[in-house]
Amino acid sequence: MKVLLINGSPNPSGCVGRALKEMENVLNAGGIETKTYCVGNKDLRGCISCGKCSELKKCVFDDIVNEVAAEFETADGIVLGTPVYYAHANGTLLSFADRLFYSTRFNKNMKVGAAVASSRRAGSTSAFDDINKYFTICGMPVASSTYWNEVHGFCAEDVENDKEGLQTMRNLASNMAFLIKSIALGKEKFGDPKIERGAVTSFQKY
Repeated sequence: MKVLLINGSPNPSGCVGRALKEMENVLNAGGIETKTYCVGNKDLRGCISCGKCSELKKCVFDDIVNEVAAEFETADGIVLGTPVYYAHANGTLLSFADRLFYSTRFNKNMKVGAAVASSRRAGSTSAFDDINKYFTICGMPVASSTYWNEVHGFCAEDVENDKEGLQTMRNLASNMAFLIKSIALGKEKFGDPKIERGAVTSFQKY
């Protein structure tokens, strides 16, 4: 079992990195492998809706998005972590996530997703909402915790003193591990959920 930890901060060792490290420790202790990618310090452009991914089976821009995509296909879960600057997930992470989710056509149903946000004080809940939409459009169960999945501070040392925030990260990781293991058992006993495809809402006049 494997979970990908995506750090959307330009500072790999900052607040988001500290929060993800707390999750990593709990997941590893629970027997779940983790792999961390720092994308916030990469030069990433957004999706240009060229449609080439349907032909190439990967994004036309061959960067870390395609590298993560190969791991995401076999992973059981993914955590998207973002710093908060203007009450939403940061631009680099959103560009990364848009391309990752759009260009990958493999089935994501029942992979577990979790959002993590870091802010000085406020705006983290709207960022949290931004990220969760990627999961819910793909049939991915969303892991929750005992508070919103957030930590607070200017730097990693501040997060170290955010005892409730770190507790929230540990509980999030514990719940995520439980979901992943429970889904694996459920698939073994009942098989995959039946998913319908083909119906498309369209009001275009022909």
